[in-house]
Amino acid sequence: MASYNITLIMGLCGFLLLNARVAWAKVEEEVEELVGESLTSSHFQSGSGEMVCPHSQASSNCHAKLVAIGAGLLAGGAVVGYFVGTYLTARKARCNGKIKLDTDKVVDSTDIEDIGEKKAFCRCWKSEKFPYCDGSHNKHNKDTGDNVGPLIVSGKKEAS
Repeated sequence: MASYNITLIMGLCGFLLLNARVAWAKVEEEVEELVGESLTSSHFQSGSGEMVCPHSQASSNCHAKLVAIGAGLLAGGAVVGYFVGTYLTARKARCNGKIKLDTDKVVDSTDIEDIGEKKAFCRCWKSEKFPYCDGSHNKHNKDTGDNVGPLIVSGKKEAS
């Protein structure tokens, strides 16, 4: 869940950073339209350090439009961040990252005679000797907090 939240925040920040220039141009156009003159830095400076719109009758309308644009950007960033986060976490959910990826379903078969006394089969998809276990699940379990282990198949013991 924590990686999902981080991904969501990263997506939101990325969206806002990428679109900051476009958003500022839109704000400048809106303010110029409301005020009727070019936007300069002196419009945003006052003795108290607050933003001042030059015409008092347009001031509340100007502020409302700026708030609406900011809220729209925030909502858009949240939506994009959500979908980016969903896409990235879905890609990580795949358990098989390297074995027979070109097939629809990985199927391996072994004759019971080949098993002998005992064989361990991989269930973590990390083994270099797949379908047999080579102990790769130990590193996988340590890295992910998982508890995967091999499937151990014992052959028939001959009665003597």
